[in-house]
Amino acid sequence: MTGRRIVATGTFDILHPGHLFYLEESKKLGDELFVIVARDANVKHKPHPIIPEDQRLAMVAALKPVDHAMLGDQTDMFRPIEKIRPDIITIGFNQMFSEETLSRQLAERGLSPAIVRIGKFSGDDLCSSRLVVQRIITKRGHDLHHMGDQEKDH
Repeated sequence: MTGRRIVATGTFDILHPGHLFYLEESKKLGDELFVIVARDANVKHKPHPIIPEDQRLAMVAALKPVDHAMLGDQTDMFRPIEKIRPDIITIGFNQMFSEETLSRQLAERGLSPAIVRIGKFSGDDLCSSRLVVQRIITKRGHDLHHMGDQEKDH
């Protein structure tokens, strides 16, 4: 008999502590953590990923809590779930899934994993890829502007 299988999903564009928290909390719920990384073409609910899908997959696969990482299906988001047959599917605090709708869609395919929403990471304010990008733009823009001032002084 296999242990409890957990599935976590996401884009994982620019890895940050919030991603690690989500995956660590997901792993605590079972024995094997499967992570499905969104395909570039399927990310329509937020800005297009900066990091290509194969690189996002490699980064997620290298994380300590992750036992198995794979890219999602191009056309059917439930196909990997049917193959894995998880006991639990975790959802991040900010993922736009309705637990009830997801449970119903899974049941229509003969699947009945528990759906668990993982809470928000309570660390620093860089717990979203969008905020990391904003910080980079702000800091680099400031640094570049400041460097221009230094060059004028010489």
